[in-house]
Amino acid sequence: MEMVPSEDNQFVPKEIQNAADELRVLCIIQDTTSAKTVNEKLTLNLPASTTLSKLHEDVAHKAGYVPGTFELVWGNIPDTPSLEHTSDMSLINSGFEPGGKRNYLHLTDKDGEQPHIASEETGATESSGLEDSSQERFIGPLPRDGTVGCSGDYSSPSYSYSSILNKSETGYVGLVNQAMTCYLNSLLQTLFMTPEFRNALYNWEFEESEEDPVTSIPYQLQRLFVLLQTSKKRAIETTDVTRSFGWDSSEAWQQHDVQELCRVMFDALEQKWKQTEQADLINQLYQGKLKDYVRCLECGYESWRNDTYLDIPLVIRPFGASQAYGSVEEALQAFIQPETLDGPNQYFCERCKKKCDARKGLRFLHFPYLLTLQLKRFDFDYTTMHRIKLNDRMTFPEELDMSPFIDVEDEKSPQTESCTDSGAENEGSCHSDQMSNDFSTDDCVDEGICLDNSSSTERVLKPKSLLTYELFSVMVHSGSAAGGHYYACIKSFSDGQWYSFNDQHVSKITQDDIRKTYGGSSGSRGYYSSAFASSTNAYMLIYRLKDPTRNAKYLAVEDFPEHITRLVQKEKESEEQEKRQREIERNTCKIKLFCMHPVKMMMESKLEVHKDKTLSEATEMAYKLMELQGVVPLDCCRLVKYDEFHEYLERSYEGEEETPMGLLLGGVKSSYMFDLLLETRRPEQVFQPYKPGEVMVKVHVVDLKNETIASPVSVRAYLNQTITEFKQLIAQATGLCAETMRVVLERCYNDLRLLYVPNKTLKAEGFFRSNKVFVESSETADHQVAFTDSLLWKLLDRHGNTIRLLVLLPQQSPGTLANRTLCQKTGSDSDMPFDDSKGNSKSVEAILEESTEKLKNLSLQQQQGSSNSDSQKSSDTSDFEHIESPIQEADSNSSLCVTADNRELENRIRVTAGSTVCDPETPFASEERSDSEVINDRSTSSVDSDILSSSHSSDTLCNADSGTIQLANGLDSHSITSSRRSKAHEGKKETWDTAEEDSGTDSEYDDNGKSKAEAQYLYFKAEPCSQDDSTWDSQKCLVVHVDKRITLAAFKLNLEPYVGVPSTQFKVFRVYANNQEFESVRLNETLSSFSDDNKITIRLGRALKKGEYRVKVYQLLVNEPEPCKFLLDTVFAKGMTVRQSKQELLPQLKEQCKLDLSIDRVRLRKKTWKNPGTVFLDYHVYEEDISISSNWEVFLEVLSEPEKMKSMSQLAVLTRRWSPATMRLGSFQEVILESSSVEELKEKLSQLSQIPLENMEFAKGRGTFPCDISVLEIHQDLDWNPKVSTLNVWPLYICDDGAVVFYRDSTEELLELSEDERSELMKKESSRLLKTGQRVSYSPRKEKALKIYLDGGPAKDTGQD
Repeated sequence: MEMVPSEDNQFVPKEIQNAADELRVLCIIQDTTSAKTVNEKLTLNLPASTTLSKLHEDVAHKAGYVPGTFELVWGNIPDTPSLEHTSDMSLINSGFEPGGKRNYLHLTDKDGEQPHIASEETGATESSGLEDSSQERFIGPLPRDGTVGCSGDYSSPSYSYSSILNKSETGYVGLVNQAMTCYLNSLLQTLFMTPEFRNALYNWEFEESEEDPVTSIPYQLQRLFVLLQTSKKRAIETTDVTRSFGWDSSEAWQQHDVQELCRVMFDALEQKWKQTEQADLINQLYQGKLKDYVRCLECGYESWRNDTYLDIPLVIRPFGASQAYGSVEEALQAFIQPETLDGPNQYFCERCKKKCDARKGLRFLHFPYLLTLQLKRFDFDYTTMHRIKLNDRMTFPEELDMSPFIDVEDEKSPQTESCTDSGAENEGSCHSDQMSNDFSTDDCVDEGICLDNSSSTERVLKPKSLLTYELFSVMVHSGSAAGGHYYACIKSFSDGQWYSFNDQHVSKITQDDIRKTYGGSSGSRGYYSSAFASSTNAYMLIYRLKDPTRNAKYLAVEDFPEHITRLVQKEKESEEQEKRQREIERNTCKIKLFCMHPVKMMMESKLEVHKDKTLSEATEMAYKLMELQGVVPLDCCRLVKYDEFHEYLERSYEGEEETPMGLLLGGVKSSYMFDLLLETRRPEQVFQPYKPGEVMVKVHVVDLKNETIASPVSVRAYLNQTITEFKQLIAQATGLCAETMRVVLERCYNDLRLLYVPNKTLKAEGFFRSNKVFVESSETADHQVAFTDSLLWKLLDRHGNTIRLLVLLPQQSPGTLANRTLCQKTGSDSDMPFDDSKGNSKSVEAILEESTEKLKNLSLQQQQGSSNSDSQKSSDTSDFEHIESPIQEADSNSSLCVTADNRELENRIRVTAGSTVCDPETPFASEERSDSEVINDRSTSSVDSDILSSSHSSDTLCNADSGTIQLANGLDSHSITSSRRSKAHEGKKETWDTAEEDSGTDSEYDDNGKSKAEAQYLYFKAEPCSQDDSTWDSQKCLVVHVDKRITLAAFKLNLEPYVGVPSTQFKVFRVYANNQEFESVRLNETLSSFSDDNKITIRLGRALKKGEYRVKVYQLLVNEPEPCKFLLDTVFAKGMTVRQSKQELLPQLKEQCKLDLSIDRVRLRKKTWKNPGTVFLDYHVYEEDISISSNWEVFLEVLSEPEKMKSMSQLAVLTRRWSPATMRLGSFQEVILESSSVEELKEKLSQLSQIPLENMEFAKGRGTFPCDISVLEIHQDLDWNPKVSTLNVWPLYICDDGAVVFYRDSTEELLELSEDERSELMKKESSRLLKTGQRVSYSPRKEKALKIYLDGGPAKDTGQD
């Protein structure tokens, strides 16, 4: 049948040439043979009549494989045979779906062997058309995959694993971009393609005995060049070179200028090459010389200085000009064009002894062998104050004649003309012929092009042919001044072909592509043309002198010096080893491995096994990886397919012990949709076979009598089984009676479903891969009640909501909290002595119990103000570790508030606060709360009367219908926190105006004085920590099992017996993973956000009640360098006046901060960050006159005289005098205004400073307090004397206390400073403002300087910040 190409380049039978005449098949093939190619997809859109053999050929062509060395299998149909690669059956007849539907295929290994990669010659022949059309003509940043070489409706390129590693068809090797090192790659490729530089570098021999090869820059460059010339890779890394620069990984993310890098690298090489044959290499190749001169136009006297250069910077657009230079020649002419110094810029002539008109300019004296031209495309726009890039068009020739640019000034100077060499060490006058002779002696050594002067009146140039340069490197920048991409266009001196070196990609280009780097647009070169021009343009040009006697060729491999030959062999062996290792990686399956270790519980690791290893060999590897030697015999272990997410054992591999892992796992992949589990058994047990299609069920047996839930038993079932059949299966596994069995499925958190329909299937009931069920088979009346009312439901509900918390108790007694501790009334128990019947060998439980009693006793003693020194000593030193001190024993025996003995305390444990479960085995004491427990110590607070009016019920909170509820030690608690947080008491009445979200705290009690935790039965059980439970000290740590629906208030009530003080006297801090602690203060919130094994720290100190706020107090020091100083934390309450808060605050300041202050000499004021604000008057009431919130901050200001602020209508302004005559700022002084009048402010300032009212000028300070500003800027930068009559309007907007106002005398003249004085003052001001944290002046983010460290890394200067 004759085949013709269709419109989409596919071959179809001639009779159905039109694609519309036949259905098409869309094939998407995923290459699973390698971890590197698994993410690559091949897309083919083929006619439905295409044969399977043709499909294999097309896939082989696109993937770069040899046909017949791989297999194609269906990707979405598991366990199906591969497609026959020699079959003539059409796609439509082979099960492919036409009409745009996607047919997924997997490309896999054949017979366990990797596909054979097509040879480079074949690949080059087949892709020649692509190379001509795209790669060879490509220049600039590479396009996205899919834009080059696409063919067919859905075709996209796919690079095989070999194409990534193999050398480019050009024969050149690319460089990998570390992150932003494209500028480095461009320069390195240019140096490599410079024969003279490369050959000189090869001739240098590294002496390992003298220097570390890691830090040797020349050696690492030598290695890089050897790899670029001999490696078979497509691209190589530059990390070794950058490491020799002393750079770390962060440098890879810093983009720098390629011209700056060139200079820095050349400097580093010169330093490293000192006292070697290559010491003067950089100068010989790249250094030129020029003369910087000034000539008097009256007498002809000329002073000059000789300079050297490595590159010539050429201006793109002159400053202030609207047009750019059109060519390099034009820019070079402008570079040497002299300027006339006249008018105010006249030059002082040494000969004329006066200022004269002169001509200043540059003359080229020497041109280097390698001429570097930098096109200055980066400029600064003084209008926008930003850096910009000039994209104007500038042409450059392939051959550049430099002869016109030598000695462009053709003036005849008088014979007596003399000059001064300002660049010489000993300056003096000399005749021009003397200068020329001295210069010519240097030319014998220098290998650049020299200008040979025979006399002052006759200048002879070398032949023009010696000044012709040929272009061989164009470094291109694509982007803007903020960033972009560098790549290099370089001509090879071997064949004259131009190549684009774009990081790891190397491709052929033409002269047309070079011309595209001129920049600009097709329009005229107007001022704004740069903004609309292409951003891809030449930035650096490198020319080489055309001189057949000096032009070198690249050193061939056979001509390498002996030390380079050894280096080549070393790198070749290293590359071969890397290739072998890479091949191993390609054939290694990497999969997650889990193991239920008998000792270490669930372990996780990664199993890396070669695809040809058998299952038994992989099992042995996993056995060693999981450290099971000596714990479980190897024959008691097996690998099974496992789903970690669903905790599901998918299948076992019986009879496949000798099967290769590559076949079992479905090939080598970058990731797998399943995991492996190393399953263990006891010697007497037998492994259960797991078959595909089964579901796993974890069965928990519930004992209603003992209220325990057993550890799970795994059972495997089928989804089509009925509930009756499932019960029989469970009965066999657990020994329970199937007839009385109740089965409860937990589908998700808190979703319990009783399975009671006998003929319903597991699938219909919602079973999935992995499931959890609870079964109970007792013959009790609990079967007769509704499920949600049954004891089984309550037990499961509690089990699902119980979490395990680790609680660290406080390490010392309340200590100095005497004024904040509440007395515990215990009635007739108060005169009973403390029973210490256990002697010295006390258990942890006894110590905790004893500490509880002693802490309570200490609280009572402190509350009663006992003067007994022994008691005071006991209260200060009591600790769990010293609980058995004789002094402390005596204190507890002499206490007036002593609790009952241990046995009686144990009998009195109840479900206090609606949470604690009665448990006779729990040896911790719990006391009923009395009315006196809530006595508030703030007698001055107006809110106390409300708090004291509340009384507390002494009723116990144990539910009548609930007995002892005890969970097994292996409690399988949930940590899911998705349930809604419920209020502990829905019917409560809110007696406070402040909402929960306002204050961040809630009251622990309702209107009737009963605890809000009484309304709901919730589980709570505490036991001492064992050493295995926590890293904390087990004697001070509790393990608490608690229902996470409990409120924080109820949780704290339950902790009272173990802390030893009432819940209002301790705080709860949640400990996060990074050991940060945050206080939990919302008493009405539940513990739903907590999960298993969360840590909680208990700290002594009065907890906040409803309407109370924790406040941070800072001292305001207006005339100190640091005006804001933290003092302490305190508590303010709603309804409290400012004076009452000061009365409470002063004793704390005296005790904690050693500040003895008078209440009439301190004020509180608002704090907004560092700014002082509204002054709070003594009669102001919090929440009524002053808004307050949690974690509030206030300033405390010490007054030198009684408070003058008496009314809210007054305004307190901080003023500061500026004295221009002395360049000094005075100290702050407060001015109290009765109104917002500007005239009143000026009058007060006039009275304060004695400045006449008509000369008074003021300005508002800027920024945050203290509004510091440099004395060099304040006189002109501030808005002095604004034309307003009131302070509360623009531009002042002084509406609140604390505003800063500067003032001055308008008749005072500004002090005149010399340059030295100004510079010195500027340094002092900069230092002062930096210390106060004020902004000196605007400075954008500084770029990191480009440095190459010769000692292998940056110096660590400990003296610098």
